[in-house]
Amino acid sequence: MFLGIDLGTSGVKVIVLNEQDRLLAQASSALKVSRPAPLHSEQSPADWWAATCAAIDELKSVHPELLQAVKAIGLSGQMHGATLLDASNNIIRPAILWNDGRSAEQCVELEKRVPHSRNITGNIAMPGFTAPKLMWVKDHEPENFAKIAKVLLPKDYLRFLMTGDFASDMSDSAGTLWLDVKQRAWSPEMLAACDLSEHHMPSLFEGTQVTGKLSANIAEQWGMQQVPVVAGGGDNAAGAAGVGVIEPNQAFLSLGTSGVYFVANEEYLPNPDGALHTFCHCIDNTWHQMSVILSAASCLAWVTQLTGFKSELALLEQVSKCDFTQANSVLFLPYLTGERTPHNNPNAKGVFFGLNSDTDAASLGRAVLEGVAFAFADGQQVLLDAGAQIDEVTVIGGGAKSPLWGRILASVLQRPLIYREGSEVGPAFGAARLARIGLESAPAHKVCVKGNVTQTILPDQKMQNYYEKQYITFKALYQSVKPYF
Repeated sequence: MFLGIDLGTSGVKVIVLNEQDRLLAQASSALKVSRPAPLHSEQSPADWWAATCAAIDELKSVHPELLQAVKAIGLSGQMHGATLLDASNNIIRPAILWNDGRSAEQCVELEKRVPHSRNITGNIAMPGFTAPKLMWVKDHEPENFAKIAKVLLPKDYLRFLMTGDFASDMSDSAGTLWLDVKQRAWSPEMLAACDLSEHHMPSLFEGTQVTGKLSANIAEQWGMQQVPVVAGGGDNAAGAAGVGVIEPNQAFLSLGTSGVYFVANEEYLPNPDGALHTFCHCIDNTWHQMSVILSAASCLAWVTQLTGFKSELALLEQVSKCDFTQANSVLFLPYLTGERTPHNNPNAKGVFFGLNSDTDAASLGRAVLEGVAFAFADGQQVLLDAGAQIDEVTVIGGGAKSPLWGRILASVLQRPLIYREGSEVGPAFGAARLARIGLESAPAHKVCVKGNVTQTILPDQKMQNYYEKQYITFKALYQSVKPYF
């Protein structure tokens, strides 16, 4: 048995896989995001730990025998979060999250301090990354910065409480702007630019390496043995391991809180000027490219609440009654929390355009689904511009449950989308697989296999025709309103 723990933004999920890769049990516990000021997004690391223990307790109450039989643990989690510990290993302040946009000025300053930073990190400096967050803390909370002894990513704070070790993996660490992504090592130059050193950082491991073992007291609390804990990966890299996207030219589209278009590579292929992310994969000697939109399924949740529907499913049912033989009159820019790829604009805003007296809730809902699809098309173009070869695209995440959204996406992206068994489990599944590889020293390609195809959604020719025209308008609309953000 293998335990996968995924620390997401909206909750912690834990799963148990057996040696045959079958999901035997899962549990989750919800988390909330705090927004104390415009552009700010924070969580309490104590809440992460409480939610993790609550999810484990739920599993323990129903399947104590499974936890007792677990042989290794893998971790995945939301990337980029700045978790700051003092010399006594106490949390200094709430963690600043991946979708926090406060550090735009610090991004400019960081690239001034290290003019060739994009060559080192493979990425443009964005407020979402960890390094500019630390510069913001130094500028605005110098008393807190002075206390910092260790900086950890969210899942690695869980690891510390589980094992007592300060450790991280390459895929998650690549999202800090402190990693030399090609060399897979901390960059002393990037750290020094933030007035930090390697002493402030955890030790680095490949995603399939063992970093330590569960401490005796936590093992007892969770009803487990003192099993090895494997490095794991950032949520998207772990999600890729979960759906078998580890070979070159394989890709997935994730419809979670944010939206991710992820392509695996056997070499380092950066395109920082297009705001494309180039990170290490959680499999050694492998990299990946990733375009990220900050609001995807969260846009659907927002418009559901806005229009007064009881559930997203209810709104989607109403949207499905729209006439998809012709274009919607309403366009939506899905930038509710700013945007990364390709705009790198934390100040970008959501926009409905084309409203008239006939506009109803279904039209708004449809515009949101289409607007997110157009944002993915932006990301796809940046990937192709960077030299990505995309053979097939698997869809994962909560939004993947909507066949209608799949039809819209396939038609906008002009390529088939593949849905597989287990794709909704996401990063926790990949984390458990990484735990198995770490314990058994098994070849990654034999463990991280693709799930059986449940359906393939093809582009609709009529939709494809009008989406081509609307996409041009979508891009022009952003440029038109950008000066007013």
